[in-house]
Amino acid sequence: MSDAPEANRGVVTPVRVVIALCLIAPFVAMLWVGSYAKTDPELAGIPFFYWYQMLWVLISTLLTMVAYKLWQRDQRARASQKGGAPE
Repeated sequence: MSDAPEANRGVVTPVRVVIALCLIAPFVAMLWVGSYAKTDPELAGIPFFYWYQMLWVLISTLLTMVAYKLWQRDQRARASQKGGAPE
């Protein structure tokens, strides 16, 4: 065997699954073009195709912010379990 220290492997927790879903959801929504490739319903005269994508810009921002806050909380919890400072 080698003398190298064991690699610090990531642990899959429910919080990390939620973080991943928050970050993946906008990609899935935008890559599934068939779900929004239409003109109706219009919102203030803007076809659905455009306002749906612009709405996802805001949703993506919120989901990214949620994922970041969850990640920070997860890192603080892991650091307190180890008894060290957060990375």
